[in-house]
Amino acid sequence: MRIFNLFISIALLYAYPTIADDAYNNDTLKVKKMFADIEVKALAEKFEGLRTSKGFQKGLFTIKSTGVTTAPIIDAAATYLASLNMPEKIRSQFAVDDPEWRRWFNVDNGIYVRQGLSLKEMTDQQRRAAMGILETSLSAKGLSLSLDIMKTDKTLSEINNNAPHLDEALYFFTIMGTPSKTEPWGWQIDGHHLVINYFVLGDQIIMTPTFLGAEPAVTTSGKYSGNKVLQQEQNLGLQFMQSLSKEQQIRATLDKEKRKDNMLAAAHKDNLVLDYKGLKASRLDPKQKTMLLQLTGLFVNNMKEEHAKIRMQEVREHLDQTWFSWTGASNDDSIFYYRIHSPVILIEFDHQRPIGTRSLNDPSRPTRDHIHVIVRTPNGNDYGKDLLRQHLKQHPH
Repeated sequence: MRIFNLFISIALLYAYPTIADDAYNNDTLKVKKMFADIEVKALAEKFEGLRTSKGFQKGLFTIKSTGVTTAPIIDAAATYLASLNMPEKIRSQFAVDDPEWRRWFNVDNGIYVRQGLSLKEMTDQQRRAAMGILETSLSAKGLSLSLDIMKTDKTLSEINNNAPHLDEALYFFTIMGTPSKTEPWGWQIDGHHLVINYFVLGDQIIMTPTFLGAEPAVTTSGKYSGNKVLQQEQNLGLQFMQSLSKEQQIRATLDKEKRKDNMLAAAHKDNLVLDYKGLKASRLDPKQKTMLLQLTGLFVNNMKEEHAKIRMQEVREHLDQTWFSWTGASNDDSIFYYRIHSPVILIEFDHQRPIGTRSLNDPSRPTRDHIHVIVRTPNGNDYGKDLLRQHLKQHPH
């Protein structure tokens, strides 16, 4: 937490004013180095995966046929790669087990350097091909959400004197491995408030870690006035908390006050040790269980529909081992944090302190105008790592 709090403190001081200046100055370079140091330290640790203090729960993920084709995704990724020249491929394509998977950050450009090719620098043909990857991999909801998140970066630029490091097209694509029906591969999009890691093995999909965010969450000015991001996830989370009995709310609540940013499993927290806390779903009645599944589904259903159904079946199978926790009040206008945590999924939703909207919001406290979300697969299968391990054991390369 000390590193995270340091990040917030420095970002609040420097992130937007310095990069928006004509000079790329020493204050900005200090922040840039800070993020580089965080990444170097994280990557020095071998990937193990998120788990509880009791260790890993094994046998949760197996290589199997789902019966849901991944052919359109394979074709879209192959089309995109075919559109790149050799220097662009060198920047954009990595081995399937390359540490590049873990090199992502939700912060803005200028203070973090990304690999791959951005939508901004692509040709029209390349941009259409890159969007084809998103269209074949994501549901209509997931695609719309991704595009709306990108729009918020344009709004942030407008709010901050048209800062050039904030842009709806500064989202970078990389391909891991080679698109294949039988061999493991995947893709990543990395940018401010939007990171998707998408692993493919046969017809199996793992779409974590996925980071979603928005600032401002509701746009009231500029090119995209009226744009709203993560409002359903916010509102249904609050409705679920309000639906609990007084006793259940007490069990779920970690802290009655929301004083700070509470997210724990964001970038470079691949090996986080996080114990179950709050209210166990086995204590819910059938109606409440259904509502918790609906809330979870808001995050899972960003995948293509048939793949999301498979993922939700995993969630259902572990529903009684799922925990829901809450920080903050639960009034209609409250700011809050909530967490859904089971052996097969971790979701964190967090109202954060303002960074790009400090001119509009009190910088000392979290706001509904800045939202962060992380979705992970605990017990070693983020980035499809457990499936990849099993595959390489059966088929050494």
